[in-house]
Amino acid sequence: MLESIPIGVLIGVLAGLFPISAFFSASETALMSVNRYQLAHSANKGNKNAQRVLRLLSRPDRLIGLILLGNNFTNILIAQLATYIGYRLYGSIGVAIVTGVLTFLMLIFAELAPKTLAAAHARKVSLFAAAIYVPLLTLVHPFVWFINLIANALLNTLGISQSTETINPLDREELRTVLTNSRQRIPKEYQLMLLGILDLDQRSVEDIMIPRNEIQGIDLNDDWDSIENQLFKAVYTRVPLYENDINHIIGILHIREIPDMLKEERLNKETLVKVSREPYCMPEHTTLRDALINFKKHKRRIGLIVDEYGDIQGLITLEDLLEQIVGEFTNDPGTYDQEIKPQSDGSVIVDGGCHVRELNAVMNWNLSEKGAKTVSGLVVERLETIPQAGTGLLIENHPVEVIKTQHNTVSTVKIRPPLNKHQSG
Repeated sequence: MLESIPIGVLIGVLAGLFPISAFFSASETALMSVNRYQLAHSANKGNKNAQRVLRLLSRPDRLIGLILLGNNFTNILIAQLATYIGYRLYGSIGVAIVTGVLTFLMLIFAELAPKTLAAAHARKVSLFAAAIYVPLLTLVHPFVWFINLIANALLNTLGISQSTETINPLDREELRTVLTNSRQRIPKEYQLMLLGILDLDQRSVEDIMIPRNEIQGIDLNDDWDSIENQLFKAVYTRVPLYENDINHIIGILHIREIPDMLKEERLNKETLVKVSREPYCMPEHTTLRDALINFKKHKRRIGLIVDEYGDIQGLITLEDLLEQIVGEFTNDPGTYDQEIKPQSDGSVIVDGGCHVRELNAVMNWNLSEKGAKTVSGLVVERLETIPQAGTGLLIENHPVEVIKTQHNTVSTVKIRPPLNKHQSG
């Protein structure tokens, strides 16, 4: 039968089969590598082709069966037809020639080129392929079903289950990688905010709390003039009230209550306690995520951090939590002057109570934040003793000099930039 068909027609049919083979190869690569989150977004906006792609991907075994059925049928047909043409033209030697030429042509035009194109434009190729595969799958469904029946039975025998999830959920680290690699699509400030939200589960309140010795509260056992002076000079809107020791907190006073009490001439210790709110406490290892949820649940803006014995270790505010997501509410470098003072020689004079995290953020350093939370704690942790002024040490390749110690803590240090390998050696 084929003998009656002109060679030119057979060569034309052979040439026409190459684009079909290229289509199957390209569509397989595109459908298996397409960004399914982008597809889901397009599908939710009503894109019919995107909906078709997701429907096809919901049954990957059926889709792969269809692609392989079409691709193998086409490639076998190409091989058979090319072999016949070679034999008809040049006899046995023609078969050998065709084998070499066909291998080259198939590799370039039916595999490498289309798959490379599909990998670079996976979404466009997938949307185009879906419009063809959906009706084609209906047409050859019995054959695909039979192939899948055998393949799935084999996989089940080996104990391998077939996932039907169209989109596999990302874990935290995978989502972090996606955000980090999306700099050209997401503005940096938004990217940092999203990364900040992901970090809420990885950090605890003790990482950002105001240390116990820096809590500005009012001792109700002080004389009234001293208390009144502190009330009128209060920096914060909410102030802890305590007796003798910060562990004996009576309540949290909102400064907005003061004007009303002044008008009614009832500003005294008793009324201060009466209008104050019961303190809200949380364990020191509470994650920032849980702290934020608890603040919302209990309608609080300030919390006291306690250890396992119930002793107060610090204080945290809602503002402190939000700053972990949106960044500092002020970009004024002057806000760091009290704790971090850059020097002309590249070093910085740092207050011992400064958080290591804040120092890293301001100076773009990478001092470890896993152990001690403050610079003073970091120095004492390394030396395992309270140092004298003038003591020098090396912390993570940073030369550190203790400038001043006070009340059994390191109050001021000088820290230089990290040494390079030549200097440290």
